[in-house]
Amino acid sequence: MSEHRSSRPVLTYADAGVNIDAGNAFVDRIKKAVSSTSRPEVIGGLGGFGALFRADFSDMNDPVLVSSTDGVGTKLLLLQQYDRPHVAGMDVVAMCVNDMAAQAARPLFFLDYLATGKLEQEVLAGVIEGIAEACRICGCALIGGETAEMPGMYAPGHYDIAGFSVGVVDRASIVDGRHIAEGDVLLGLASHGPHANGFSLIRKLLELGGADLERDHLSDGTRAVDAVLAPTRLYVPAVRALAEAGVKVHGYAHITGGGLFDNIERILPQGLAAFIDTSGWTVPPVFEYLLSFAQVDRHERYRTFNMGIGFVAILSDGEAARAEQILTEAGEKVFRIGHVRARDEKDAVRLS
Repeated sequence: MSEHRSSRPVLTYADAGVNIDAGNAFVDRIKKAVSSTSRPEVIGGLGGFGALFRADFSDMNDPVLVSSTDGVGTKLLLLQQYDRPHVAGMDVVAMCVNDMAAQAARPLFFLDYLATGKLEQEVLAGVIEGIAEACRICGCALIGGETAEMPGMYAPGHYDIAGFSVGVVDRASIVDGRHIAEGDVLLGLASHGPHANGFSLIRKLLELGGADLERDHLSDGTRAVDAVLAPTRLYVPAVRALAEAGVKVHGYAHITGGGLFDNIERILPQGLAAFIDTSGWTVPPVFEYLLSFAQVDRHERYRTFNMGIGFVAILSDGEAARAEQILTEAGEKVFRIGHVRARDEKDAVRLS
């Protein structure tokens, strides 16, 4: 029996494809990026079994926690193909914190889950550094995460990323659409392109058109790869600016999957409809480029893509001008894209 045992191969975890030492080195590599997002409420640093956050809501009467989780979708395939891990990191934060901003919540902390077949430090560090940059912009602490090396689960060079975030809002300040009224104005905030939505259709369009993202240019001269894969815009600072100025917003919509149709409809009270004038803004050249490769029905375009509007604020006509000024000063491109009327047909969102 002892002879048989001695003939068996000697294996380590590294032989199976998981390098613990490389994982520890990766944690050391990203410490600077993570620490750059720290807030006073964060206790300790990387390495604990759980992330500690001592919340202080003394400035609120009735604090309500808001949570969100999301990923980057199939955009990740193109980000991997064109080596843009930093964008993947920014996108995964934006998809979470923009959703919370749509309820007027401010993000407190963020955690990531990063999985790959083989740990490539430079690439994965790029993802974390993108996450850290987005967190800094939003005042959100990157408080923890998990990097999983799983041989055989992913093709070489591929990874997956998911994000989890928690924010807070005073209950009296929650924006959920209940105060939207007939006559309200819709302000559209410009997007940075497709953001992280509709990429299954985008990839199909690029394939059908035989597109070469690195060689193609848009009508404004921008390289196609830069426009198609631009990071999702972060709207947390814009929402914060309106709150600090005391602007009474009745509803916010983060324009993600479902486009203007589904995301605005979900916040409209029963009996009301949003009438959107698409001549109120110019569709960015990146969408003209993508939609040149195949016939896509107008309704399908506006239900799949943001078409240049990444976030919408709905508020009274009397507040609109002041809100436009505040948002412009905060660095946003703002358009009056429509108004709210009584709903007299089945469609809650109508485009003209």
